[in-house]
Amino acid sequence: MMMFGLFLLSFGFLLDVGTCTAMQSELRITTIKQEPYVISKGAQLEGFCMDLLFEVAKKVGFKYKVQLVKDGAYGRQEESGNWNGMVGEVVRGEADLAIAPLTLTAAREKAVGMTKPFMQTGISILLRKDISEEAGFFDFLSPFSAQTWVGILIAYLGTAACIFIVARLSPSEWSQPQSEKNTFGLLHSLWYTAGALTLQGAGPHPKALSGRVICSSWWLFSVVLLACYFSNLSSTKTPESSHLMVKGFEDLANQDVIEYGCLAGSSTLAFFKNSNNPVYRRIYEHMERTKSFVSSMDEGIRRAKEGNYAFIGESVSLDLAVARHCELVRAHEVIGMRGYSIAAALGSPIIKNLSVAILQLSEAGELAYLRSKWWASSCIANKDKVSAVQPHNLKGMFLVLSLGLGLGTLVAVLELTFKSRRRAAEHKKTCCSVLTEELSLRLRTSSGNRSQENVDKDKDKA
Repeated sequence: MMMFGLFLLSFGFLLDVGTCTAMQSELRITTIKQEPYVISKGAQLEGFCMDLLFEVAKKVGFKYKVQLVKDGAYGRQEESGNWNGMVGEVVRGEADLAIAPLTLTAAREKAVGMTKPFMQTGISILLRKDISEEAGFFDFLSPFSAQTWVGILIAYLGTAACIFIVARLSPSEWSQPQSEKNTFGLLHSLWYTAGALTLQGAGPHPKALSGRVICSSWWLFSVVLLACYFSNLSSTKTPESSHLMVKGFEDLANQDVIEYGCLAGSSTLAFFKNSNNPVYRRIYEHMERTKSFVSSMDEGIRRAKEGNYAFIGESVSLDLAVARHCELVRAHEVIGMRGYSIAAALGSPIIKNLSVAILQLSEAGELAYLRSKWWASSCIANKDKVSAVQPHNLKGMFLVLSLGLGLGTLVAVLELTFKSRRRAAEHKKTCCSVLTEELSLRLRTSSGNRSQENVDKDKDKA
C-alpha cells in the first residue's frame, strides 16, 4: 500500500509538472510580412516561415502564438544603442522567438542568440531584362530556333537539288542533250534558289512546267519565311531597349546612367557600409549621396520593373521576384554569402534544440521541399513577347514545299515518259529501252559536253 501511495503521489507530481511546462511552453513568435515567407490569408498567416515554424515546433515540442512585429522592421541598432524591429522585441522580452528572413550578422549575434541558418543567401542585383542582357554577335539568328535553321538549310539544298534534277529530266527544259548545254547546272541551281530566297532573282528562269511548279513552291515558302523572320526580328529589337550592360557590381559602380539602391536599414546596406572593397565602398557612397534607398521589397521591385533602376537585395528574395515577374532578371554575381536564422533571447537554452531541428529538416530534404513549394514560378510569359520560331510553327509551309517538290519531279518524269513513248513509236523500240537511254544520257554529267564536242568535230570534218 505504501508503494502504491508513493506511485500515485509521483504520478500526480509529474502530471502537475507537465501541465506547468505545457503552459509555459507556448512561445511568443514575432515575424514580419514578406512574400513568400509570411503571407496573410484572411485572419491566418501562411508561408515558408510558417511551415518551417510548424515543423520545428513538432520536433522540439512547443506551442506558439504568432504576432507581427509592431514597427515593421527586421532589426537594426539605433544610434542610442537600442534595437528596433523583431530583434528589438526579442531583446526586450516582448517575444521569445523571431522567425523571418532574418540575416545572421555579427551585430545581431551579439544582441540575440541565432540558430543554424535554415536558408543560404547572398547579395545580388535585380534588373529589367533589357538592361542586363548584352546584344550578341549572332542575335540576328534569334528569330528562329536552331532546329528551324537546320530545317531551312535542308529545304534550300533539297529545292536546289530538285531544280537541278528536273532541269535535266524535263524535255521542255533540255530538249537536245546531245547538242545543247544544260542551263541549270548544280551551281546555278544553288545560286538560283538562294536568289529566290532573298527576293533578288537570278535568271534565267525555268521554261518547263515541272521547274515552274518547284520554283513557285519555293517562292511561296520564301515569302512566308521572310515575313516571319522580319516580324520576329523587329519585335525583339524594341526601341526602348537600353544598350547599357550590367552584369555585376563592378559594372554597376562604373556607370552613372542607371540608378541603384537597396532596402533602407537592411543588412545589405550594412554590408556595403562596412566593406573595405573599393567597388563596394563606391556603391555605398553613391547610395548615401543620392539617397536611392527603398522602404520595402515591393518598392524596389516596382522601381526595377519601371526601368532605369537596379535593386540590390538578398538573392533569395530576388529569385522570387524573377519567378513572379517575367520582365525581371537577377544578375549572376552573388556576393556576401550569409544565412537566414531564427533569433531567440541571448543565452536561451532553446537555441540548441532549434538548431538541431533545422539540421534534421535539412538532412531529410524538408527545407528543399518547402523552398520548391513557395518559390514555384508563377511567371506567365507576356503574350506579346516573341519567342524563337520552332519548326512546328512552319510545318504547313514545309509541307507545301515538299508537295511542290514532289509534284514538280513527278511532272518532269511524266514529260520524259511521254517523249520516250513518241520516240519509241517512231523508231519501233520499246518504251522502256528508250526511257533508259534518255535517263542515261541526261543524268551523265559530262555527256552533254562530250556530245557537243563530237558535233563540233563532225562540223570541222565537213
